[in-house]
Amino acid sequence: MTEPNAQGAWVTPDVRGRPLSEAKAELFRALANPARIRVLEVLVDHERSVSELQPLVGIESSHLSQQLGILRRAGLVSSRKDGSSVLYSIRHPATIELLAVARRLLIDSLSETRDLLADLLEDQP
Repeated sequence: MTEPNAQGAWVTPDVRGRPLSEAKAELFRALANPARIRVLEVLVDHERSVSELQPLVGIESSHLSQQLGILRRAGLVSSRKDGSSVLYSIRHPATIELLAVARRLLIDSLSETRDLLADLLEDQP
């Protein structure tokens, strides 16, 4: 996870002495919200402002800003100022890979469930 320092720059906190599993759990907690997942999915293509994200994510702007803050603090998105707008983008390409892996896991799980259902329906008297 990252945190802003006194100058507002994002820095990685010291995780020495903490199990890696705790850091991973923090990352997954940051991902444990449908709106935050949707934000990341929308940002896969290119950076966007809050006003561009809002209709695509489908939540109130104030709530969206809170979710973006959580994603930013987790180091999943970065932001930059462009005039009066703040543009958000995915910070690391591995985040895009993580979303793709999650999608494949869900597809595989649903396919197995579909196959099991088909087998059960065939065995019906």
